[in-house]
Amino acid sequence: MRLRRWGLLAVAVLALHAQAQDCPPAPAPSAEAVARASEQPRDRGFLWRLRKDGRTSWLYGTIHLGRLEWVFPGPRVSNALRASDVVAFELDFSDTALVQRLQDGLGAAARDPAAPVLPDDLAERLRRQLRAACAPLELQQALPPEMLAATLTLMAARRDGLDAGYAIDPALAQLARREGKEVVSLETPEQQIGLLRSESAAELRESLDKMLGDLERGRVRPLLRRVATAWEQGRAAELSGYRRWCECARTPQERKALTALLDDRNGPMAERIDALHAGGKTVFAAVGSLHMFGLKALPALMAARGYEVTRVELQR
Repeated sequence: MRLRRWGLLAVAVLALHAQAQDCPPAPAPSAEAVARASEQPRDRGFLWRLRKDGRTSWLYGTIHLGRLEWVFPGPRVSNALRASDVVAFELDFSDTALVQRLQDGLGAAARDPAAPVLPDDLAERLRRQLRAACAPLELQQALPPEMLAATLTLMAARRDGLDAGYAIDPALAQLARREGKEVVSLETPEQQIGLLRSESAAELRESLDKMLGDLERGRVRPLLRRVATAWEQGRAAELSGYRRWCECARTPQERKALTALLDDRNGPMAERIDALHAGGKTVFAAVGSLHMFGLKALPALMAARGYEVTRVELQR
């Protein structure tokens, strides 16, 4: 399953195309439900303390979907954010100009005459998945097929009570802005859109066939539930072994895509975080949790840059 490539982009698409809802449409939470969810927030995910040059920064591993109660960070995560000068995300979806750039870029990618053409059989399978999710068929013209399939993948999790609308990254961005923090993006919309573009007709076919096949055979929801549960319960060992059980690194193309998604992006993000810290600012960097585990993950890269890196155990 290729959700990992486009998790945050799919969050944005779900926000931009709010009519694309699961069957039945998920109701908006009532004021009472929000009040109950926010009464006793608890920490979830993964937190690391970074110390260098007498200053403390933070890495926080997020997830790009969730439940209503997950958007309220617990005390340790909230305190780390509030103690930081800068709050950094892969992309800051509270930035309206950035969201517009993303929307424009996705539209341009969908209309790109140089893009590989989606074969008729895959186009029909994609339409069937749109109908099953009660999503408007017009999205097939508005979005690149890879982005659309990834969005449908996230939408499947709604049947298990997991929704991209409850991803913690945008909630943390709103909290940071309310606290008057400087909020920055570690990447650009153009960089993330580039991750989803297939380089050839063969790559497009393999990518779409895999994602649609996972949806058709019911493989998506169990995987998303496992990832979400591991994140909620702080099961670091399970997520660190993700590549062994995700069934997403079996072919050369899948391994290439996973390397581009995780390893290749971690270096530039670590460089950006380091530059902010070295400039005299403390940083709270909230990035997808799969960027936090492995020899080329962000904690390891920050340690290689001379930081004292300590995993903070969260009370759950």
